[in-house]
Amino acid sequence: MSRSVSASRRQPNQFALRLFAPLPQRYDLLAAILSFGQDARWRATMVDTLISSHPHTVADIACGPCAVSKRLAKKTEARIVGLDLSADMLKQGELNVRRADLAERITLVQGRGEQLPFADASFDAMTFTYLLRYVADPQAALVELARVVKPGGRIASLEFAVPENRGWRWSWWLYTRLVLPVAGYALGGRAWWDVGRFLGPSISAHYKSYPLNWTLTAWRDAGIEHVEYRTMSLGGGVVIWGYRSA
Repeated sequence: MSRSVSASRRQPNQFALRLFAPLPQRYDLLAAILSFGQDARWRATMVDTLISSHPHTVADIACGPCAVSKRLAKKTEARIVGLDLSADMLKQGELNVRRADLAERITLVQGRGEQLPFADASFDAMTFTYLLRYVADPQAALVELARVVKPGGRIASLEFAVPENRGWRWSWWLYTRLVLPVAGYALGGRAWWDVGRFLGPSISAHYKSYPLNWTLTAWRDAGIEHVEYRTMSLGGGVVIWGYRSA
């Protein structure tokens, strides 16, 4: 597993494509079950940081099968552009969007979060979800993400986190190393076993290199002001938001 984490840092895009290729069809369902419903609550919290600004256009980066894109469309009147690296995720996202009767509001684009196919200041707001562990240079990725948001526009993200409290951190470690792989295999087969084995070590390795304080500073250095954050579910997740600098 340490080799998998190392590979995810050396070739993050290629690794992410291989890891997520078998997952799209049941991704939202199993993410909800394996997180005890917390994943959806975290996504809702991230979206709620944006809606009071009444954006007309929102970029949803690393949109996956479009859970956040759909919520943005339902909570705002904005047009949403969802971007993901994985064609398989986008195919499932397109199906989910059509089923929700939101195809006229949501456009999907394949691309890399580190090299966005959009002009400067293209969007009023942005979300990105579970992205920074799958890029080679998180600071450069944040600069690129901020580039396409208009001055004053809101940016919000959701990432996994490592609980700071020792007791909860130990419980989190046991769950991510032991329970998650087995539960993933039981519910989703070998592909979810692989994800379950990778996830905990990947999160730990990321925060060893890029702790939360580093991330908050990196947001500010990328030209994002008034950066705030909220830890979720006893520290298992973190929502960060701020405003594109003028």
